[in-house]
Amino acid sequence: MRLPLSHVIAAARSAQHHAARAARSLGPAHPMARRLLALAAATAVVAWEAGHLVDDIHPRTRDRRG
Repeated sequence: MRLPLSHVIAAARSAQHHAARAARSLGPAHPMARRLLALAAATAVVAWEAGHLVDDIHPRTRDRRG
């Protein structure tokens, strides 16, 4: 069963996806990509301060053992 995401986590993921796409297509030094990267960082901070862990924003997709 998959639980619904907190709106803070959803916003952080969305901001990070937009920033990654912009950095990939425009280059990381482009002003728009830099703004989106800053926004993604700010939303990650909000999620962290709301008590969410990094794994909440970036869940593990596979077992990382050995």
